[in-house]
Parts: sequence; structure tokens; C-alpha cells
Amino acid sequence: MSLKDRIRLHLGDWEREWIFLGVSVLLACFIWLLTNLSKEYTGIISVPVVAECNIEGHHTASSNTVVVSARCRTDGFRLVREQSRREKKLVRVRFDRQDMRRTGPDEFSVIGGVKNSYINQFFGDGANVEAFISDTLRFVFPAERHKKVPVEVPISFTCRSQYMPSGPFRVSPDSVTVYASDERLEVIDKVTAPRLQFSDLAESQHGIIRLNQQQDVRYSVDEVSYELPITRYVELRTTVPMEVWNMPAGHSVQVYPAQATVYMRCVFPMAKDPVPDFKLYIDYKDFSASMSGRCAPRTLRLPAGVLEYRVEPEVFDCIELR
Repeated sequence: MSLKDRIRLHLGDWEREWIFLGVSVLLACFIWLLTNLSKEYTGIISVPVVAECNIEGHHTASSNTVVVSARCRTDGFRLVREQSRREKKLVRVRFDRQDMRRTGPDEFSVIGGVKNSYINQFFGDGANVEAFISDTLRFVFPAERHKKVPVEVPISFTCRSQYMPSGPFRVSPDSVTVYASDERLEVIDKVTAPRLQFSDLAESQHGIIRLNQQQDVRYSVDEVSYELPITRYVELRTTVPMEVWNMPAGHSVQVYPAQATVYMRCVFPMAKDPVPDFKLYIDYKDFSASMSGRCAPRTLRLPAGVLEYRVEPEVFDCIELR
């Protein structure tokens, strides 16, 4: 082998060694970087925040952006990523109305330790806040045209034999705030929901139903809860003597017939017999205002457990005795 070939061979070995050395150094630096960036460090993280909140009479989103800054403990990757971003990603945070304090006509603020409840929404998972640098967060929610209207949920139902409603059908909330243009608000007098239909009910019904949406109209809530109490009943029949109440001294009124037949529907099982506590009377004021002397009976209050009652006859003849 000539000298020239030997030199070329040695140069090739050196080149391979230098390449291997360079790759090893780069790999070592990469491993060192990964190891160190995976450790936790303390640094400042800042995020621009737009607030969302259901405030009556105002837009749901703030018109301004507030920068929320905190000293956080997190991994090096997060800190490097936050520092290298030229434009911060906007964060939308949904606040509870009770955490918003009014500090101006359209200004609402998040003050003090209330911010701790929204750390995950501000900074996401993996960031442990050691201290907030931002103190009071002031958001502006512009006023918006609105009015409050009732909620109407149509319902039709039938009950199984010996079952009936033990109270009225209820919707909560029973009214909502409607946001729209002046022209739209003028013609909106209620908000409706799809009809509820039940049959052969033997137990109470409750649930949540979504309101019917209207174009270019926003509601303070999009759904309401409903409740229809159903109970089993037993029917009682009894005879009750008629009384006359509020009769002036020196007057006497005779009622015909002197007794009424009462049919009561009571919650089953009954905790107490309601018959002894059931009273029927004719109010003397009704009699004096009557041209014919025929009056409908009244009851002061229904005994506990009585759902409804029916009286026979429905009206009574009253005669004042001189």
C-alpha cells in the first residue's frame, strides 16, 4: 500500500470519529436539555382573559381583555413556551355571577381570593399558582336591551286510577330575561317550551326542558326545570253542618239545607282523619250582597292531607229571620 493510500485511510477513520463525536455531543446536549426542561421551575405566566358571565341586562362577554399574571410553578417546557410566544392565546373564562362584584355601571370585578376558584381556567392543568400578581380583575359588560317575560310550558297528562296531582305544575325559573332589539322585544310577551305529555301517571314527574329558541333573541337561561307532583289518594264522604259566620249581633240566618255532603280526596295513606277539622260556612257578607239569597259555601282552610273537595249542593238558600 502506498503512502498516499495510507494517509487517505487514516483521514477516513478520523472523519468517522469526528462525526461520531459530534453526534454524541449533540445527543448528550439534547438529553441534558430534556432532563432539565422536564424539571419544575418557578416563573411568571401571563394570559389575556375575556370574561363570560350571565349578568342581567348586560352582554354575556366582556368588551375588554384583562391580562392575568401569576407566579407559577410548572415544568421548564411550559415556561419556555410561554416566553417564546409573541402573541398570547386568548382565554375565555366563565365566571359565576356571585363572584362578580359591581364596581361601576357596566364594570364588574373579580376581587381577592375569588380568583383561586378559576386557576385551571386561567392557566390550564399543570401550573401550580404560588401567588397572583394581578389583584383586581376589572371587566366591562356593556348594557343590552332586555325585559323579563314569563315562561310557559304547555302540559297534558292523565293519571292512573286513584292517583292525582298533589300540587300545581311548577317551572323554575318561571320567568326569564329576554335580550333583543327594540322591535323584537315589543312583540315578545312570553317564552315557550315544547309540550310535555304524560299518561297513566302513578308517580311525580320532574326534569329539564329546553326553551324554544327565537332568531336574533337571547335568553338569560336556555332551559328550565319542571315538576309535577303526583300522589295516591283515597276519597272520603261525610256530612257537614252549615254555619253562618260574620253575622252581626241581633241577626239570625237560616240555611237550607242545613247540612252539606262533602266528598274529599285525601293523600293516601292518611296521617290523620281530616273529617273533624273540615268546616263549611256561609259568610254573612255574601248573603247581604246577594239578591236571591243563594250563596256558595266557604271553608277557612283545608285540613292537612286534603287535596281537593266537592260539596253537594253547590249553593244554599239563606233566609234571614226577623
